Amino acid sequence: MADITRIDPFRALDRDFGNLRAVLDRLTSDGFRPSLIDEGSLDVDVYERDGKVVVEASVPGFKPGEIKVQLHEGVLAINAEHSEDTAKNEENYYRRERRYGAMSRRIALPGVVSDAPVEAELKDGVLKVEIAAPTQAQPKTIEIRTA
Repeated sequence: MADITRIDPFRALDRDFGNLRAVLDRLTSDGFRPSLIDEGSLDVDVYERDGKVVVEASVPGFKPGEIKVQLHEGVLAINAEHSEDTAKNEENYYRRERRYGAMSRRIALPGVVSDAPVEAELKDGVLKVEIAAPTQAQPKTIEIRTA
């Protein structure tokens, strides 16, 4: 007579999806902070034009003083954060509204170095960062000496 083997379908799911349960627990833990704008959701376009690498990022509602742009070892980091308090007194009614938003993005730019000239401009909710494109590597002939 053949042996009967019990199959646990959830064991296969844990194996296939790794530690999915731990990821879900981490998302719903006390450290999870929902905001109006999801952190890390900064949409960008990256392209090259006129010898410059151009990064355009949508940052609606942010002022220049609320945006931090850094270039370090070929990685462009854009962080935008603001909070706003508004208080109104209307007759016997008191209302307080708070607004908080944060966005961030790190973009690896191949060949770009930290000391490359960089310019940034904010216009109509779009941050435009222009970085001098690296010169294309040219083949180099190496002379071989005799000993």
